Amino acid sequence: MAEGDSSQLRPQFGNRLLTDPDKVFEHNAWFFKDRHWLFTEFPELLGTQVSCDHPSSHTNDTGDHGNYGGHENKHAQCATFRIFEVGCGAGNCVFPILQTSSYKELFIYCCDFAPSAVSIVKDNKMYDPSKCHVFLCDITDTPMPLPPPNSVDIVILIFVLSAISPHKMVSAVANLVAALKPGGLLLFRDYGCYDMAQLRFKPGKCLEKNFYVRGDGTRVYFFTKEEVSELFQKAGLKEEQLFVDRRLQVNRGKQLKMYRIWIQAKYRKPLLPSTS
Repeated sequence: MAEGDSSQLRPQFGNRLLTDPDKVFEHNAWFFKDRHWLFTEFPELLGTQVSCDHPSSHTNDTGDHGNYGGHENKHAQCATFRIFEVGCGAGNCVFPILQTSSYKELFIYCCDFAPSAVSIVKDNKMYDPSKCHVFLCDITDTPMPLPPPNSVDIVILIFVLSAISPHKMVSAVANLVAALKPGGLLLFRDYGCYDMAQLRFKPGKCLEKNFYVRGDGTRVYFFTKEEVSELFQKAGLKEEQLFVDRRLQVNRGKQLKMYRIWIQAKYRKPLLPSTS
């Protein structure tokens, strides 16, 4: 192939759309939509998609941002934009945001239920206490130790809520809504019903409807769009986005079709009524 000739280049993975069902086994994966990951799905994290109609970063700030178990953190207190990632794991969202986002004076709270995850984030060479604070937290506990009420502009909730028992989801969401500023945004992505992972569970692994236990003891719930909508709107949030993201993977050797199904949504905390 001649240099500069792009006609023979393979399409970027994730860009191949299935338009002819008869060709389903020509490739290993088909995508119903052109999907890249974090910043394509949630451009708000880049600092380029803040709407003037939802100026959460300009609302009156009522949170005590510096209180880390009684120890003041002036970096959090002085930040002009704050993000809270729930279930941060090894920091695969936190560090790319810190490196990429154009927000000035950004501060990120991040938490995880696992002490090992908190340690991994702290030990990362990119971890900077002046820009982020990681802490151990069960988001179903009330009140949460951090962030303070009405203090964050964005909450990131990606493949986390599904690990919580269904009867605790309402309290978990209420805690996250309380942390959001009026006008703040909650970004959600999680497993949808009939995802390949759900269909692969063996008999005896279902704890209750759409809620399963894995071999390692962890739990996973598979949502419907209706459940997601009801859960967040009952918590007082306004729905801005809600859709099912379907991806088709195939095993050409066995001529099998397998579907990955996720639900993605964005919810806004209403602005406080004007006192003027």
